[in-house]
Amino acid sequence: MKLVVAGFGQCGGRIAEEFARLNKRARRHRGIEIVIDAFAVNTDSADLAGLRAIKTDYQHRILIGAGSTHGHGVAKISEAGAEIAKEDADKVIDAMRTTKQFFEADAFLLVAGTAGGTGSGVTPVMAQVLKQRFDKPVYALAVLPFEHEEETEERALYNTAVFLKSTYSVADAVILVDNQRYVRKDFSLKNNLDKINALIVEPFYNLLCAGEEKKVKHIGARMLDTGDIVNTLAGWTAIGYGKAPLPFRTLLSRWTGNFMQKSAQTHLGVQAMDEAISELSIGCSSQDACRALYLVSAAARMINVDLVKELGNHLKNLVPKAVIRNGDYPRGKGVLDITLVLSELSDVEKVRNYYSKSVDLAKEISKRQKVKASKVELTEEAGKDIPTLL
Repeated sequence: MKLVVAGFGQCGGRIAEEFARLNKRARRHRGIEIVIDAFAVNTDSADLAGLRAIKTDYQHRILIGAGSTHGHGVAKISEAGAEIAKEDADKVIDAMRTTKQFFEADAFLLVAGTAGGTGSGVTPVMAQVLKQRFDKPVYALAVLPFEHEEETEERALYNTAVFLKSTYSVADAVILVDNQRYVRKDFSLKNNLDKINALIVEPFYNLLCAGEEKKVKHIGARMLDTGDIVNTLAGWTAIGYGKAPLPFRTLLSRWTGNFMQKSAQTHLGVQAMDEAISELSIGCSSQDACRALYLVSAAARMINVDLVKELGNHLKNLVPKAVIRNGDYPRGKGVLDITLVLSELSDVEKVRNYYSKSVDLAKEISKRQKVKASKVELTEEAGKDIPTLL
């Protein structure tokens, strides 16, 4: 599957960078193109200047709203970001069209952090415009705020709720990513963020590569391609990745069919599947998924009918209501890995919590604005008889 990736705001731009790196990796090691082009869109010029992997020209690092923000951002006001997007949407689309292979893309992936003003405000507007202009799926990768942001920045909660409601109504699927699930306590802040962004993007690697594979020996018996992905992704979505290192003796020997080896192989597959479920990008109940997809990747001699059957049965027990699609990708040595997608989730507790908290918060913000306006009027009234020097 080939994507056009656009990152909005600081968080979105940095993750779009990771997709650009992912494409370079696929091109270098596999001769495959999975990201047609990657763009960073922002109202803050300093954030754009801090990127490294995205091309430096103005058609890939796109500054919008310069007339109103002067390149200094929207200060977490998502409404301002949305208004700027409505005015400058054509600027973004025209930049995307400059890509030579633009129309080869199978879908758009819009990436944003939900807590900020630019990402949360611009993304739903751009998703709507792209849906109107092009007959291609539009997916959103929504990066939810950290716990400390939720606890100390009420605007982050409000922006997130508005983003989720707005984007869900227009995008074909919203892939939810909970930042807090990726935090590593022993990393510095910068290293943590870099590591988190890499972990967010990693599950997409094999998933996108499998359907674009050109070498016969790496094409699976059941190839998972763009059609499978498009027919799986819908509504609230989670993605996960798990892997099981192969025992050293297995790497040295040919697969003999011994029942002990067969059992160990199946166990490794289930182990990787369980890790993928536990490492899903958002906490959710697997039983709430109406669609699911898994891709098993390992050396060709490790993938057989028994393994695929066991993985399918194991997943079916976990997602009893879901339509399950699967594929195999004979790539890699020394590890068996699973990419898992749970989609069309009927309930996501974290999304519900954002909505319920933000209902009262929206009323409180409106009340504060009215109180502030009334106090300003009182102050002006008190000074109406004072002469002015102007």
